[in-house]
Amino acid sequence: MKQFVPILMVVLLFNCNNHAHNNPKKQQAMTHNTPIEIPLQNGKARAYFASGCFWCVEAIYESVIGVDEAISGYSGGHTKNPTYESSNTGQTGHAEAVEVIYDPNIVSYANLIDVYFSTQDPTQINGQGPDWGSQYRSIIFYQNDEQKQIAEAKKAEWAKKIGGHIAAEIMPFQKFWEAEAYHQNYEKRNPNNPYIQNVSKKRLDKLYQSCPLLVKKNVQDLIKDLNKH
Repeated sequence: MKQFVPILMVVLLFNCNNHAHNNPKKQQAMTHNTPIEIPLQNGKARAYFASGCFWCVEAIYESVIGVDEAISGYSGGHTKNPTYESSNTGQTGHAEAVEVIYDPNIVSYANLIDVYFSTQDPTQINGQGPDWGSQYRSIIFYQNDEQKQIAEAKKAEWAKKIGGHIAAEIMPFQKFWEAEAYHQNYEKRNPNNPYIQNVSKKRLDKLYQSCPLLVKKNVQDLIKDLNKH
């Protein structure tokens, strides 16, 4: 996927031509769907975000207090059963996304969106960092009117803060498709991968710098050790 950062730039020149709206009618219809709300399970809620490479986003959210797990997958498109290969064509409409399983008594949905905007370039359209293409675009998926209002308020707040346009879309959640097994917990399993070292860990450091009170204690200690070297 993102094995070697130098090679990335050549590959991603192709990805720049990927657009989520290759089937504009089907994709536009997604924004008008009634959101599907996932009920609490054992007191745990689920939230869905797209923000560039799901390796990065998974690692970020698994570092947040109150989060049990983050799962890499695909969402936001108009096709069924997307895969990494099909989403990379830009023709499925899907973006790399994560499912965040969290305890709402410990961390709120608003907190999760603060983490979301703090750990990305909120102005970058159709990508994050070196990853370009509609499959890497930023999306907040809401499940009800309350979440939609929170997302819109936070987006407006960030636009005012930076004095510019925020690229993230706000879409009704429909379905999350879990990604292939080799994508799950990728950063934990491949800490020395060049992409992890040069891209993902920098985004994790943004979390520590911007939202220190939301970072798990063991992750804080790890980041401090990394920054000493």
